Amino acid sequence: MSVQGLHQPVTAGVVTALVGFTSSFAVVLAGLRSVGATPEQAASGLLAVTVGFGVLMFALATWTRIPVTLAWSTPGAALLVSAGTVEGGWPAAVGAFVLTGVLLALTGAVPALGRLIARIPGHVAQAMLGGVLLGLCLEPVTATADHPWIVLPVVGTWLVATRWLPRWAVPLALVVALVGIGVDLARRGESLDWSAAAPSLSWTTPSLSVAAVVGIALPLTIVTVTSQNVPGVAVLRSFGYEAPWTKAVVASGVGTAVTAPFGGFAINLAAISASLSAGDEAGPRERRWVAAATAGVVATAIGVASGVFVVLTSAAPTGVIATVAGLALVPTFAAAVSSSLTDPVHRLSAAVTFLVAASGLTIAGVSGAFWALVAGLAVHLLLERRSRA
Repeated sequence: MSVQGLHQPVTAGVVTALVGFTSSFAVVLAGLRSVGATPEQAASGLLAVTVGFGVLMFALATWTRIPVTLAWSTPGAALLVSAGTVEGGWPAAVGAFVLTGVLLALTGAVPALGRLIARIPGHVAQAMLGGVLLGLCLEPVTATADHPWIVLPVVGTWLVATRWLPRWAVPLALVVALVGIGVDLARRGESLDWSAAAPSLSWTTPSLSVAAVVGIALPLTIVTVTSQNVPGVAVLRSFGYEAPWTKAVVASGVGTAVTAPFGGFAINLAAISASLSAGDEAGPRERRWVAAATAGVVATAIGVASGVFVVLTSAAPTGVIATVAGLALVPTFAAAVSSSLTDPVHRLSAAVTFLVAASGLTIAGVSGAFWALVAGLAVHLLLERRSRA
């Protein structure tokens, strides 16, 4: 393979890794902190999950010669934000991550389990996702009241870039946010502690509680399969590739379980960023696997250096980084809500699911995502299926 022939796929791989990380790492940190991680444990989780999917992505692309792109579950991280701390605290959340990895691997190894999850009505799953995302998507609005001079330029940059450079909209908004943070630090006469930027893994011995299993592991698995793995397969298929489902899903599930004690919460097939490595911009079809392999190498390097981002964002005024996270999730939120409400027959169950998920409801220590599924399925089975019959 000539150097000239490598240019396109290598460039596409670098873009895939950079856009994927900068667009949503803030969501990951917010999710891990929400379920009880200390700043050090959240930094460890970001490092572990990034290096984990980077190494696996390189291995799968090299092995299969298919541009298989992996990522963390951004919707899953948003679900963690809504879940909050469960009974058993951070160790129980880590135990739920391990269980999520096992369940994800089983969906790849046991087709019947994958089909069982697929039987959850799509409009209910999408409505749950929309409700979970609502809180973070409101952050750009609520944070404006507290820090308008930082937040408004971030939102303005995102809007302009969405029109002209949609792929770079969130990374550019992040750059503006970091500039605002720097100006704020200078105004207050404070400096950053760069010693915390060194890569460091923090082990947590997993434990399990009913609330963590029901409130984190089950909805996290469902969200990851329905909003990441299944769309990831569809994206590859749209470019003429048949995704190696068993290899990729089992590997990502095992990777999740292995990285979980260090804070890794969910590794899966990439959905949105998959098109960057599998599309025409990645060069000739037979060489696009190089783009995914390159993305794996770059993601691993970014993961090792992720402590720099943690230090920068930890100095941000309240709500500024959450604003970037919320902006990153607006397209996913819009797609989820729109998809859930498309069919008039199913709008009632979708609305109920969305409202319960968005409410922040917690019963018996179990978060609203699970109860949203229960409520939505109940309405769907009792009212909509009966009326259609």
